[in-house]
Amino acid sequence: MLYNEEEFLQLSGIQHFAFCRRQWALAYIEMQWQENVRTVEGKIFHENAHDAGLKEKRGDLLIIRAMPIHSREMGVSGECDVVEFRKSKQGIVLAGREGNYIVTPVEYKRGKPKTNDSDVLQVTAQALCLEEMLFCTIPYGYIYYGETRHRMKVEFTNEIRDKVKSIFAEMHKYYDQQYTPKVKVSKKCNACSLKDICLPVLNKKKSVSRYIENRLLEEEKR
Repeated sequence: MLYNEEEFLQLSGIQHFAFCRRQWALAYIEMQWQENVRTVEGKIFHENAHDAGLKEKRGDLLIIRAMPIHSREMGVSGECDVVEFRKSKQGIVLAGREGNYIVTPVEYKRGKPKTNDSDVLQVTAQALCLEEMLFCTIPYGYIYYGETRHRMKVEFTNEIRDKVKSIFAEMHKYYDQQYTPKVKVSKKCNACSLKDICLPVLNKKKSVSRYIENRLLEEEKR
């Protein structure tokens, strides 16, 4: 099955979905969003990488920023922060360029490596899109963390590739059904910019609709 362009989901949504399915649904299905310090700092940090007009050539290395990507197989589209094309006999031919190049996506993150695999899933998804678009194989990529100022190498194993495809299939299912999952309250809720919208404490104890009904009944009794 190949998706049409109007069916594409945002590739970057995979990191939100991996963090919390409800957060993703609130932001991408219900179109609710709320900034906090982390999200604002993240946007500022990405502005440096997402200068689409900036191309760098360093010897055998060509650096492209804010490169649009998509996958009809997974039904997603987005941008790579940075894609590095390095000259190599084992690489692919690029239009208008001499020689062959190997392709490496680089994702930029504001903070430090996470305990979950949300960042790894995102850069893997980028690699899968690039492979589909450029008819190549990409064995690894990098995640650059602003807090540590260090690149973390990510091997694109069959296991992580299959996980990315499975997650996007689940995201399409939720989106088609316009389904917002219930919250699973945990410590990570405190760091979520949507915690006030999500109402995790209320969802843990009772439904929002029941809460509103009870409040209305209280008002009528007064």
